[in-house]
Amino acid sequence: MSDDLMFAVTVFVLGALVGFEVISKVPATLHTPLMSGTNAIHGVVLAGAIRLAADADGPLGYGLAFTAVAFAAANVVGGYVVTDRMLRMFRPRRPS
Repeated sequence: MSDDLMFAVTVFVLGALVGFEVISKVPATLHTPLMSGTNAIHGVVLAGAIRLAADADGPLGYGLAFTAVAFAAANVVGGYVVTDRMLRMFRPRRPS
């Protein structure tokens, strides 16, 4: 395995472990506001994934780039869906 790939895998694994540890400490009642507040971060992740996809070469690189862009896009869309759902809770109800 090349040094660059080993470094990338190490960063990914450490990031996943730290992310899981941080999120697991958040109370369930704060997950929705936390997710809606991180939409900007998800946008930056998507931009970074697209930038990395531009440098991809070979089938493995293209596959990893596609996976990164798909997961980042799912985070962005999911964040906006959760935010919209959360904001609907605060809209006044119409009389029936």
